[in-house]
Amino acid sequence: MTPPFSVRTTPRFERLARGVLKGHPEFRARPQEATDVLRADPYNRSRAHNIKKLVDVPAGDGQWRLALGRLRFRYDIHGQQVVLHYCGLRREDTYT
Repeated sequence: MTPPFSVRTTPRFERLARGVLKGHPEFRARPQEATDVLRADPYNRSRAHNIKKLVDVPAGDGQWRLALGRLRFRYDIHGQQVVLHYCGLRREDTYT
């Protein structure tokens, strides 16, 4: 069994998360849920989570994406450390 990963956030992530939660208080528990998932399995080896490795995304921009409901989290993995870069809503009109 692999040891748990440490999860840290960037100032940009904190700012985006505050904005999302201010407008959508129903998502208040999602950032903690994302942290718990990423601490245990950021590579999604268990295939239990909606995690995807993004193509053509440079390191530092969030090479991985975790989807929890309508919220999207982008992060990078450096050794045993996960760095959260982005938190945002998937809008209903995203793909129209």
